[in-house]
Amino acid sequence: MSAAQHPMVVQAQNKAVYYHDQLDKELTKYPVLLNFEQRTQIPKTYAVLGASLLVVILHMFNPLAAPVSNLVGWALPAYLSFKAVESPSSQDDVQWLTYWVVFGFFNFLESFALRVVLYYVPWYFAFKTLFILWLQLPYFRGAQVTYLTVLKPVLANISNSAVVKQTEASAPAGPSE
Repeated sequence: MSAAQHPMVVQAQNKAVYYHDQLDKELTKYPVLLNFEQRTQIPKTYAVLGASLLVVILHMFNPLAAPVSNLVGWALPAYLSFKAVESPSSQDDVQWLTYWVVFGFFNFLESFALRVVLYYVPWYFAFKTLFILWLQLPYFRGAQVTYLTVLKPVLANISNSAVVKQTEASAPAGPSE
């Protein structure tokens, strides 16, 4: 019996085919990938897996980690935001507007603490890229989760305190005694 016919090898091949088919079925939802596949004759699953591998390799070279992470956070969301603005539905507009609010807030916080974070957290940009993907992917709805659990309470608190201060400042003076 050859190694290719060994039951464990056959089982691994069957699992790989199963996951490949699942990924192919999921990626069929995206017209951009279908167009890419038709134009280049490169299967969309190979293109996505190759691009993912390239991102991982580029994260290994520290000078490229920050630009690659920011590119992941900008390129696909910018394109999908453009498509959302052009679509008649407002559902996708809300999704991408929420993403940009969370992404901007995260980058704002990062600008203050990046040196400290880089010192204490190895592979920070790899983790940041995973976080950004979690924010982006509609399956996880990470931007909505982050907005509702973190940003909305903070912004509501700031907004309410500003309204209270403004109301107190503009209230008429009480009766003099």
